[in-house]
Amino acid sequence: MPLTIEQYLARVGRFVDEPFAKQLRKQFQDSRGTSELAVLQAPSRDEYEQLCRLVAVMTPQEKADADCLSDPQIQKLAADARADAALAAIFFNGFVLELRKK
Repeated sequence: MPLTIEQYLARVGRFVDEPFAKQLRKQFQDSRGTSELAVLQAPSRDEYEQLCRLVAVMTPQEKADADCLSDPQIQKLAADARADAALAAIFFNGFVLELRKK
């Protein structure tokens, strides 16, 4: 059974706001204080809530085809969920990479 987008979201949420995860994020911060490289391993509470809203606004068909969504579709989902479009893109790209591991 392939990984679903809901299962992937649960995996991403494992370390929300954990002290070690926060330390990891600090190690990957750039000059602006962001750490996109670690967002899927150690999301902040706000980032995880945005991702939860993102998955919640998806239709069953979008969830089934989450690995095939286009950039415009991802941007629309992000707007509908009031989520950062870059965070949404990182999330869906991470999902696709996770599927390819198997």
